[in-house]
Amino acid sequence: MRINSGSTLALVGESGAGKTTIAKLISGQIKPNSGLVLLNGENLNRLNSKARRQALSRIGYVFQDSGSALNPRKTIGWSIAEPLLLHTNLDANERLERVEEMLNQVQVPVELASRFPHELSGGQRQRVGIARALILQPSLLIADEPTSALDVTVQRRVLNLLHDLQQKYRYACLFITHDVGVVQEVASEVAIIRNGSVQHIS
Repeated sequence: MRINSGSTLALVGESGAGKTTIAKLISGQIKPNSGLVLLNGENLNRLNSKARRQALSRIGYVFQDSGSALNPRKTIGWSIAEPLLLHTNLDANERLERVEEMLNQVQVPVELASRFPHELSGGQRQRVGIARALILQPSLLIADEPTSALDVTVQRRVLNLLHDLQQKYRYACLFITHDVGVVQEVASEVAIIRNGSVQHIS
């Protein structure tokens, strides 16, 4: 599979087909037994630990369950800023500025930065997850069933948001879903996975 900058590849398959496993391989959560994972031309599995960590910081990940993906004991402002703490030398004021910028980008009121995940709606939590995934301005965004837990109205808003943000930041996007209707909304290309292998790309 190849995903170009500014485009979205939808990876479609039934539950258990291996979609999330592929996402974990690409994002470095598990290592492949064979094959290559290239990001901006770099083979992630041949980099030393420091270079690999830096390369993986260019991959953002939006999880299906926005609630469990955020630390319940930390404010949403802290959760969005955590990647900046891990991968940059920005000071506290610079991190706050970036967090507020991203909250504005995902259309969440800045004053909610001091709230905890349980105090937000499902749609707001998913927007916070998107802000966290994009805070480092990644080359690739992996969206793993990002709207499946949302009602239809909120789902539409989140899909429109993802489209607008991709137009702004020009990241490549791997959009994982089992919903063919969603695919028609978001994808420039489609890959279908069956029995652990990609059988068709259109």
